[in-house]
Amino acid sequence: MNSRILVAVVGIPLLILIILWAPDWLICAALCALAALAGFELQKCVSGESRSVMTALSAALPAFTILWGFLTAESPALLWAAEIMLLFAYAISQGGKVKFEQIAAALFAGIPIAYSFASFLRMESGGAPRALLLLPFVLSFSCDSGAYLAGSSFGRHKLAPIVSPHKTVEGAVGGLLGNVLGGLVFAFLFRRFGGGATGYLWVAALSLACGVVSQLGDLSFSLIKRQYGIKDYGRVFFAHGGVLDRFDSVLFVAPVAEFALSWIA
Repeated sequence: MNSRILVAVVGIPLLILIILWAPDWLICAALCALAALAGFELQKCVSGESRSVMTALSAALPAFTILWGFLTAESPALLWAAEIMLLFAYAISQGGKVKFEQIAAALFAGIPIAYSFASFLRMESGGAPRALLLLPFVLSFSCDSGAYLAGSSFGRHKLAPIVSPHKTVEGAVGGLLGNVLGGLVFAFLFRRFGGGATGYLWVAALSLACGVVSQLGDLSFSLIKRQYGIKDYGRVFFAHGGVLDRFDSVLFVAPVAEFALSWIA
């Protein structure tokens, strides 16, 4: 509990500080670092190796993908094709020692994980106010908090006992309600401090949708952990685990929030 409080006390203000006031390059650097750690954690989970060419590639590719999008306006399709060829070329050179699941983990890090983290850069480049970049975090962490409180207080019926034994249907409902509440509070503060007249009904609907997506993200990465028999992806955030433990739901919510914001722009 002490480490969880420490992470929250230090991490939340730091997150707000970076999102609201840091220069663009620093936000890009932070996203590259998170994506690199996420790729490393995923490859370590799949291959069981912490020091290998594949773990290095799995960390480097997502960071480079984000940097590519920050520095150029070119489509990442050519870059992704190059990443695929690079990984298979290395696997062939190793004569079958590199398994397909290791290649898949590296590609998952280099393409969808990188794409999700880069959502924040795309939102800002699309003209979204800096404060709105906090929305994916709000609509992930509020769901996590609501699900934890409701599940620990009222949880009786298991939601997905094999994938995540502690999650309950009551907790899932609490997560949806917590997300709507968190979204409405965010909308109130956004309007109060001059961010714009964000509609409460629209925010409530988005919060509800992101509550479903957030829990899907949580369960998806739990499914991977269960398959490979690990409890946490890492220890970067102490008791909170690694990047993929803490940002699993954010990775699913961020592209949805990006799409929603672009649709109403």
